Amino acid sequence: MMASLPLIVPQWAVPMPNVAACMTTRSGGISQGVYGALDGQGGLNLGTHVNDAAEAVQANRARLRMHLPSEPAWLTQVHGTQVVDAATVVEAPEADASYTTQPNVVCGIMTADCLPVLFADVSGNVVAAAHAGWRGLASGVLTQTVRRMRTAGGSTIQAWLGPAIGPSRFEVGEDVRQIFLAHDVVLASAFHAIDTQPGKYLADIYALARASLAEEGVTMVTGGEACTVSEPERFYSFRRDGVTGRMAALIWRTA
Repeated sequence: MMASLPLIVPQWAVPMPNVAACMTTRSGGISQGVYGALDGQGGLNLGTHVNDAAEAVQANRARLRMHLPSEPAWLTQVHGTQVVDAATVVEAPEADASYTTQPNVVCGIMTADCLPVLFADVSGNVVAAAHAGWRGLASGVLTQTVRRMRTAGGSTIQAWLGPAIGPSRFEVGEDVRQIFLAHDVVLASAFHAIDTQPGKYLADIYALARASLAEEGVTMVTGGEACTVSEPERFYSFRRDGVTGRMAALIWRTA
C-alpha cells in the first residue's frame, strides 16, 4: 500500500491534464530531532547535505518515490542560473533549475526558505523547476529557465510559486536592495524599511519573482501565499532554525 504523504498540489491558472506536480512538507517521513515533525512524528527531510542520518534520508526519498513516476533529477544547488535537461541528469550536477519535454521525467528542487518555482507550458509539452533564493533571482535564474523552456518548444508559460520565506520575515540589508534596484528601480516597492533598524529592509521574494517573470512575459502566476518561517508545523526553515531539513518541489509530464 502506498504510504500517505501530506503533499501540496499546485493550483494552476490554466489546468493541464498531462502535467502533474507536488511539493512536500516537513511531515510524513522518519527523520528525527531537528529534522523531525513538530508533532513528535518523523520528518520528511530529503536533503542529503544537512547532516541528517543517511538511512533516514534514503527512506524518506523512497517514500516520496512511491508517488512519482521516476526518481527525481536531483541537483546540487549553488544559487546560480544553470538550467539542465532533467532527462540527462545522472549524478546531481551543479545547477539550480531543470526542464524536460519527456514524459515521466521528474524535475525537482529542494528548499527551506528559498523560493521553489514550478513551470509548465499551457499545452503541457515542457515543464521545469527552479530554485530561486535572492542571489538566484538577482542573477536571473527564472529568466534563464523560461528561455530554456522556449528553446525547447514552450510558448505560453505559467508558473507556480511554492512556499518560501514570507514578506514579513525576510530581512535583508541595503546591499541586497541595491543589487535589485540596479536592475530596475521599480523593484523598490518590494522592499520595506524597518523603522527600528536603519539600513535593514523586509523583502518580498514573491514580488521579486513575479517581476522577473513578467519581464519574460510570464504573467499567469499562482501561489506565493505561504511563509516557511512563520509555519514551523508545516515547513522546514533555515532562517528560523539554522540546522534543518529540506523539502522538494517536483513536476513532470504524464505519459
